[in-house]
Amino acid sequence: MKLPPEVYARNRAMVTSQYAVIPAEGVLESRLPGFQHTIARILTAPAMGARFAQILLEIEAGGGTTTVREDRLEHLFYLLGGTLDFWIDGKRYQLSSGSYTYVPMGHTYQIRNPVQEQARLLWIKRPYEPIDLPVPQPIIGKRDDLPRETHLEGRYWQYLLPNNDMAFDMEVNILGFTPGSYFPYVETHIMEHGLYMLEGQGLYLLAGDVHEVQSTDFIWMAPFCPQFFSVPAGTRQPIYSTKMSTVMCTFNDHEDTLYPFEFLGSPYHC
Repeated sequence: MKLPPEVYARNRAMVTSQYAVIPAEGVLESRLPGFQHTIARILTAPAMGARFAQILLEIEAGGGTTTVREDRLEHLFYLLGGTLDFWIDGKRYQLSSGSYTYVPMGHTYQIRNPVQEQARLLWIKRPYEPIDLPVPQPIIGKRDDLPRETHLEGRYWQYLLPNNDMAFDMEVNILGFTPGSYFPYVETHIMEHGLYMLEGQGLYLLAGDVHEVQSTDFIWMAPFCPQFFSVPAGTRQPIYSTKMSTVMCTFNDHEDTLYPFEFLGSPYHC
């Protein structure tokens, strides 16, 4: 058997205790109970050290969930491509590329691909951490309808969940960068990140290591992992390098609480 070319010289995958860089080509197929005609590609999970799971679902025609689901977790779904019928508490919504849904703990959901084209769906799930505020209500939205907030020249943010609403225990944002733009400093903070590169490419400094990242890459960053992102000025198409970043903020006062999290049939704790 011939060794695939450049396995050692060109491998970009890296998993450490502080971060992981996962190129799409190395993420193998998995199957999930409760889904049919669906391939799951596990991007991160508690087994890696994350306090959440992020999964890419590839849903073929007629595929999706086999029944109504409610698992006491909170969920964020973002449709990368294709068309889906999505039910929340029995109400049907039709999703197209760029649509997203937030399903809070205690609400039901169901997914079905009604067309022949494959649908690619990002799925973030985790135990909700309640405080002295009501649990948020479901949200249906679309990327094209979200305002762009400019933080510095060449950078914009889009907030999929309400910004600075303490009822939400996470943020999910789309960040855009023009060539030549970058973070203003190296960030080191308590927040945990799951990041999916939607378009373009750039350079990521993670815990002292520099990685070239591109569309469809996934990055996990542990709390306090030093991080810095830039898009070199000579980068070509597309104009924007964009990434969807999930920011996990822990507001629960009971830090010693263990949250049961069943993933692929095995118990984990976040």
